[in-house]
Amino acid sequence: MAELSACDPCSFSRPDLCIVKSVHLDLEVDFKRQVLSGTAVLTLERIASDIDSVILDIRDIKVLRACDVDTNQTLTFTVSDPVGPFGSKLEVKLPQTKSVTISINYETSPKCTALQWLTAQQTAGKRHPYLFSQCEAIHARSLYPCQDSPAIKFPYTASVTAPKAITVLMSAVRTGSEPCKGDPSKTVYKFNQAVPIPSYLLAIVAGDLESRDIGPRSKVWSEKEFVDDAAYEFAETEQQLKTGEELLTEYAWGQYDLLILPPSFPYGGMENPCLTFVTPTLLAGDRSLADVVAHEITHSWAGNLVTNKTFEHFWLNEGHTVFIERKITSRIHGGEPFRHFMLDCGWQELKNTVENTLKNGPYTRLVPDLKGVDPDDAFSNVPYEKGCALLFYLETILGGPAVFEPFLKAYVTQFNKQSIDTQQWKDFLYSYFTDKTEILDSVDWKTWFYGQGMPPYTPKFDTSLKTVCIDLCERWNNATDFTNFSPADLNNLSTGQKKEFLTLLCLKEPLPVNKLQAMEDVYKLNNVRNSEVRFKWIMLGIRAKWTSVLPRAFEFINEQGRMKFVRPIYRALNEWTEVRQETIGNFNANKDEMHTLTSTQLAKDLGLTS
Repeated sequence: MAELSACDPCSFSRPDLCIVKSVHLDLEVDFKRQVLSGTAVLTLERIASDIDSVILDIRDIKVLRACDVDTNQTLTFTVSDPVGPFGSKLEVKLPQTKSVTISINYETSPKCTALQWLTAQQTAGKRHPYLFSQCEAIHARSLYPCQDSPAIKFPYTASVTAPKAITVLMSAVRTGSEPCKGDPSKTVYKFNQAVPIPSYLLAIVAGDLESRDIGPRSKVWSEKEFVDDAAYEFAETEQQLKTGEELLTEYAWGQYDLLILPPSFPYGGMENPCLTFVTPTLLAGDRSLADVVAHEITHSWAGNLVTNKTFEHFWLNEGHTVFIERKITSRIHGGEPFRHFMLDCGWQELKNTVENTLKNGPYTRLVPDLKGVDPDDAFSNVPYEKGCALLFYLETILGGPAVFEPFLKAYVTQFNKQSIDTQQWKDFLYSYFTDKTEILDSVDWKTWFYGQGMPPYTPKFDTSLKTVCIDLCERWNNATDFTNFSPADLNNLSTGQKKEFLTLLCLKEPLPVNKLQAMEDVYKLNNVRNSEVRFKWIMLGIRAKWTSVLPRAFEFINEQGRMKFVRPIYRALNEWTEVRQETIGNFNANKDEMHTLTSTQLAKDLGLTS
């Protein structure tokens, strides 16, 4: 069995011996067969002079031929037996030159875990089929042969052929399109990504798409049924970009577009360069969930410019992004009280994940051991919120935002276009704060990085925006007479406060069903469109074993596939003994419509697979 690399516990590749320097893809989209086919042209550089091959990652890819681009000489290659989610090792023999460009002729499999293919009937417009990718964490290897480790960064270009009714976009700048020579029923789209990216940030979408301008460097793309709603929802994008530039450095990627994906997309957003992918669950109609875009915008620096070297150091991507995102949104929406409110909410979500979902286990470590572990199995909000908590703690003990924010800018500048690990981050922290070594030495680094459970401190937050949530929660928790409640209780709260009110109720003992019915009578929560509030309201009902919640719960998890929502709901329903079989039946009836990531994780959550 092929052994995974010493460089990255989730990759076969050996960039310490031979490294990919640039990539060009020439692909055709085949909706009928549900495959991409064509060539991957890789420019390589030998790091060790005596190396006669390059090792790449692939998964369910059919390699047809490999050759030297300069001579067209056929190169021999071997493909190892697959190793679970890590796929196979592709080893290609190289000619004896220091740098060499090879071309690999290949096609993906209909089982490609990076791609979801939708029929026309599965789209909103029902006119044309649809394709989109999701490569993070280690699914790029099922899309193209690559060194599928975030330690390796490369620029790329691409040429993609598709039916002319289909628009193709990628995580790159669009450089034009033209009719396909020899087949006028097809169009060839061309792309260039000049900024080096890790393999997981290469992305593609092909569908019946339209766009609207939402700023001087931004468009929003979606099916035409959603494009105008999306343009309204994300009108603050340029303001968020400018605020990010004020905090950090100039935006490096040129274009910043948003793509509203079909409902099966498994995440809230994905920070693909030049083209952020977002879930349609953000279309609340009132811009109340548009702050998710601030998170993805922040990734333009934290994650995309400065990248975790392996997914064991994922907190470097996500912890910094959450921390900076909250600075961006607070500058736009309400200053430090708003930031502290969001930090407090995040801390409580972390506590729930650590103690109730992960049971203080090994994946609660900020830097987990992922040897032999699919990163998708370790995914949670721990790197997001525990990482953010560490940065907030450091900001607090080092002198506050005025002292710490210049460090964030220096950090992005120092490691621009690089991939780093936690030790490099810590060394730079010490080198920046040379006058505060004694303070830094007082930090319990070992527990922060490698300890299981909650962080080794309890933060103090400004609770001025949370107090009203606590008060309303206590009123309902203690109430026996419901006549003193009115719609104004919630109407005067922000969306975040409404969500927090329901979250606090979820932390209490399950409410009696008559109390939930009274709450519905007063607040009409069953009619709420906002997905975050809707999710919390459904979870509150499931905890109380309120049978009236079941139709709404199943409707919600069947109409969208965002794992943040569907996994907790499925887990909660699975623990409700009387509805467990109905829950499993619902999963089996709908799993073929789900994204592969979602269905795989849900099968594990429900105990159907290990």
